[in-house]
Formats: sequence, C-alpha cells, structure tokens
Amino acid sequence: MATLAQWIEGARPRTLPAALAPVLVGTAAADALGAADLGLAVLALCVALGFQIGVNYANDYSDGIRGTDEDRVGPVRLVGQRLADPANVRTAAFAAFFGAGLCGLALVALSGAWLLIVLGLLAVWAAWHYTGGAKPYGYRGLGEVMVFVFFGLVAVLGTTWTQAQTLDLAALGGAVGCGLLASAILVTNNLRDLEGDRAAGKRTLAVRIGFRRTRRLYAGLLVGAFVAVLVAALAHPLALLGLLAAPLAWRPYRLVTDPDAYGPALLPALAQTGVLQLGYAVALSAGLVLS
Repeated sequence: MATLAQWIEGARPRTLPAALAPVLVGTAAADALGAADLGLAVLALCVALGFQIGVNYANDYSDGIRGTDEDRVGPVRLVGQRLADPANVRTAAFAAFFGAGLCGLALVALSGAWLLIVLGLLAVWAAWHYTGGAKPYGYRGLGEVMVFVFFGLVAVLGTTWTQAQTLDLAALGGAVGCGLLASAILVTNNLRDLEGDRAAGKRTLAVRIGFRRTRRLYAGLLVGAFVAVLVAALAHPLALLGLLAAPLAWRPYRLVTDPDAYGPALLPALAQTGVLQLGYAVALSAGLVLS
C-alpha cells in the first residue's frame, strides 16, 4: 500500500507551476484591463490545479496498466511500481477532475462565461486521453500540442475572460508564453524518458524526432516564450518586466541542450524549467499589474 508521501509524490508537485502560472498571468492581464476579481481567480486556480493533479494520476494509471512505467527514472509511479491498486489511482484521477469540475461550474455561474463548460469538457477528455483510452494521443507525439492549448491558451485566456469579459494582446502574449513553457516542461520529461519510451513503444514527440531535435525544440520553446513578452508589451509596455525572468532559463537550457545529458541527468532540468515558468509568470504579471 502506498504511503501518503508516495501519493503526494505521485501527484507530481513539481508540475504544479504549470497550473499556477497561467492563472496568475490571466488574472494580471484582467487587472491591466481594469477588471481583476480575486474570487474568480481563486476558482480558476482550483480548476487548473485539479486538472493538473488529475492528469498526473491519470497518466500514472494508464501508463502503469500498459506496462510502460515499469522501468523509469524520475518520480514515483504508483501503478508501474505496484505501490497502489490501479483502481485507486484511477479513482484519485477522477476525484481530482470532479473537484476541478465543481470549481469550474462555480466559475462559469459567477462569471457568465458559459462557453467554458464546453472547454472544460474538452479539457477532461484531453487529460484522460493523453495516455488513456484506445488511442492515446500522447503515444502519437501530440502531447506538447495539447499542453500548449490547455495549459497556455485555454488557461490564460479563460482566466482573463471570466474576469474581464474581453481579451487583448497582453492576454494573448501571456497565453502563448505560458503554453510554450508548459510544453517545455513536457519536452524535458519526454527527453529524459526517451530511451524507455522507445523501448516500450510509446511514440512521444521526443521519440519521433530524436535527441538532437528535441534539445533544439526545447531551446526554441524558451526563445518563443520571451518573444511572447514582446507581443504582450505592445498592449502594455511594462509587460517587458517579463524579460527579467530570462536568467532563470540559462541553467535548464545548458542542461537540456548538453548532448551528453541523458536520463536521470536531466531530472534537475524539470524542476528548473518549472521555476522558470513560475518566475516568468510572476515577472510578466508584475508588469501587467503595474500597467
């Protein structure tokens, strides 16, 4: 039976900045439009955290029962390492989705943004089918695309829309930047697991394009995130404060692009990319709020 500490580790807390960052930026973009609402922001954060935890448990369950998590580096795998009953891990995933759904309904009811119900249902589908279902898209190299869409565009723009009922270039730039950095976290994860995924038949984007191109992709995602700051600055020049996070990119960039870094050696880059994403969100949000 898994311990409480193992259940917490199974939720992969190092990935939670990917949920916090877009809500922070989306709320700051709403504030720059003169319409921030702390209560709605808290509800949006609960939705994002619920989905992030849910997808982490869902991936643990689906990869575990497929046998692709039996020989892995990185965080604990509750199912793959036979620490917890698969049915309990699946229940934990859907409990997280259910909690996120309740918060989402409250957010929609209070903001009147009823279209978000459709997006929420799509998010649940995407969260489960990343590695679950008959044809998981994560096994076909589409994981990074979906992360960009849901943890970038949908999360940031949805947060801004529920509070301000409008969008601008700052919100769009922030959405693109957060999405690119969330994708960079997944790219790092898949680069770390590339050899194991290849052996297990899991055709992630990293497996499809190989080590060298995956390292280049990571670098491109980081550059793109800071270009997005320039786009946000077209609406609010103080958004340029987001560039202050650039030094945080240096350590993970050097590690991920090191041609001799494989497997466990890439573990620090995951945490460092998470720190980068959070620092990016804080710096960009500060600029938008000061606007």
